[in-house]
Order: sequence, then C-alpha cells, then structure tokens
Amino acid sequence: MKSVLLIASFVIGSITTVTAQQTSPVWPGCEDSENVKTCFNKKLSEHVRAHYEYPKNDAGEYVRGEVTIKFEVDKEGKVNVLNIEGNEALVNEAAKKMIEKMPKMKPGTLQGKPDAREFTVPFKF
Repeated sequence: MKSVLLIASFVIGSITTVTAQQTSPVWPGCEDSENVKTCFNKKLSEHVRAHYEYPKNDAGEYVRGEVTIKFEVDKEGKVNVLNIEGNEALVNEAAKKMIEKMPKMKPGTLQGKPDAREFTVPFKF
C-alpha cells in the first residue's frame, strides 16, 4: 500500500510540475509585468484600437461586423492567422490585416522549450 501511495504522489507531483513549466507568450513591453497574461490582453486591446481600419463598401459606407479570429504565436514568436470566421468578407480581411501587424514576441514555453500557443478571440467592429 505504501508503494502505491508513493507512486501516486510521484505521478501527481509530475503532473503539477509539467503544468508549472508552461508559460504564455510575452508581448513586447510585458517582460517585467507581474501578470503576463493580463498585460498581453491589454496590449492586444491597444493593438486593435491602433491598427484596425474599418473597411468601406462600394457605396463608401463603413462596414461593420463580428469576427472570430484564431491565431497562433509560433515557436519563434511570430503571429500567424489560422482562421477567421465572420459574415462580412471586408471585415474579415481588415481583421486579418490587423492581426498580421502584431509584433513578434517572446514565444510561450513548455518544459523550458519554445512552444506555439493558439488563441481564439471574438471581435465586434
């Protein structure tokens, strides 16, 4: 019975250690932040406000819509658009261009090695 408990404690300890060794990507300027995830979200919001350009239709009217963007920060820290879903093609394209302007960042890690991280974010433009 003691050996089963000892093995169980090693397995649980290993799972906890693996989880603790996972880090999130770090947006430039967030390196010294107390909460890197909160800083990432703040920087993403700032980026959207600064870089999203509302598209116009053929009549010269601004097009609005909702999109869900799936992107990754790859092992090198580069941002790649994986998928965009929305009903307005012009909004989808504008959202893609905005995400592609995101800066290169320090990639997330898993067990100390660079690792890609995926994000899915809904937006209303």
